[in-house]
Amino acid sequence: MNASIAWRDHEGALTAFLQEGGKDTNTTIEWAPQVGSQEAFLACPVYECLYEGTRGPGKTDALIMDFCQHVDQGFGIEWRGILFRQSFPQLTDVINKSKKWIPRIWPDAKFNESKSTWHFKAGESLKFAFIQKSDDYWNYHGHAYPWIGFEELTTWFDPSCYTVMMACSRSTMPGMPRKYRSTTNSYGKGHTWVKHRWQLPIMKGNIVGPIIREPDKPARVAIHGDLRENKILLHADPDYIQRIKEAARNPSELAAWVEGSWDITAGGMFDDIWDSEIHVVPQFDVPHSWRIDRSFDWGSSAPFSVGWWAQSDGSDLVFPNGDCVSTVRGDLFRVHEWYGWDGNISSPGGIKMMATEVAKGVVEREIKWWDEHRVKPGPADSSIYNVENGMSIGTDMAQRIRIDGRIYKGVRWVSADKKAGSRKTGWEMMRNMMQHSKRKDGLPREFPGLFVTENCRQFIRTVPILPRDERDLDDVDTDTEDHIADEARYRIRNVGKIARTRQTVGMT
Repeated sequence: MNASIAWRDHEGALTAFLQEGGKDTNTTIEWAPQVGSQEAFLACPVYECLYEGTRGPGKTDALIMDFCQHVDQGFGIEWRGILFRQSFPQLTDVINKSKKWIPRIWPDAKFNESKSTWHFKAGESLKFAFIQKSDDYWNYHGHAYPWIGFEELTTWFDPSCYTVMMACSRSTMPGMPRKYRSTTNSYGKGHTWVKHRWQLPIMKGNIVGPIIREPDKPARVAIHGDLRENKILLHADPDYIQRIKEAARNPSELAAWVEGSWDITAGGMFDDIWDSEIHVVPQFDVPHSWRIDRSFDWGSSAPFSVGWWAQSDGSDLVFPNGDCVSTVRGDLFRVHEWYGWDGNISSPGGIKMMATEVAKGVVEREIKWWDEHRVKPGPADSSIYNVENGMSIGTDMAQRIRIDGRIYKGVRWVSADKKAGSRKTGWEMMRNMMQHSKRKDGLPREFPGLFVTENCRQFIRTVPILPRDERDLDDVDTDTEDHIADEARYRIRNVGKIARTRQTVGMT
């Protein structure tokens, strides 16, 4: 006899009932996928599947149940799953939802609080864990999980954590499913990479997107969920959509939460326009007619950053391999850098050098790379001229410097533009210059672009992935590693000011 599911009101709640032979029964079903995206997600045969969409279609429940649908299917201890969030506190909601459903359907299942793991009677297990950075992979190295899930994928600002765990997506049992599953809303730091990986948005009106196939990569597909599919939620809470609209902090968040839109401003400040094939160039000898200057962001307990810049006068540039390229007058090339940090990627700190030591390091590098008087003063954070106990960082750096018995002039700066609105204007100027580095339709470039030589590894590591502030999308998240970006912004923002060295604040 054919069995199916019918939904009807039961004691004020929309409940699933078993139908047999097209006739209703009084047998309730604890959990069943709702028609639409939930059904499509649980039935998806593609190895890598993303369940994306608005808030509220039941993505988290479906993620848990995607693992659980294979419990009691004869796989026993071989059916192991692990579900990730970026930090352990973020797992609270997922764990609570699992505690709501799993004991009702599998009364013999036990949850180990200390290990955050469900153990089922036949031996299956589902672990809740966190992965914040790709190095956290080593906590799971050697493990085998045929089912791996990620909740709220756009909270990871780049794909490294997501892709590295594919090394654990395995099992020796033939015939058992291997699944890589994730959920997300479009709003978040990782908006750009998730959008590109799954070629979002899905065509309007469709629930399941096209299967994406690339050489030497697993097939992947996205499934779009909409809050309006969740009849259970809207039956119990018809005002939920209005509260979501009220809670949104900006238009992009509103469009993401209510419409699941991918055509929003979110993710990184630069990752949508940065292209290493264009913006990163080989090291080269700076033409004598070009200007060279430097910019600076001070830090002691936090990292400091010095960047050296070459600005084109419009003449051609010849790379060491003999390639000759034309430049636009005003093109800006970051040609060297010095990042004063402790090397801790997860929590970068400074190296606590004295201002005079930093100045000496700057001069030592410049006399190694160029003629003594080649480098001009460039912008630094004006706070280095704040006077405490009669001295300032800026005046300390300007003192004469002795190196190998010779006396050199100290390091002087132009005060960076920090008036109201300069941060956001600076980020927009950086974006524009990155965009102007690209040719359109094969035509010559018209406006100055921004380029970085391949030896500037810390700029390349930190700036292209710098996330936006989720509360103010026109600014960057200041809790991230933004020291190099700030220093670069000073240089780009102070284009007209760098030549006026005699007006430098604090110059002696």
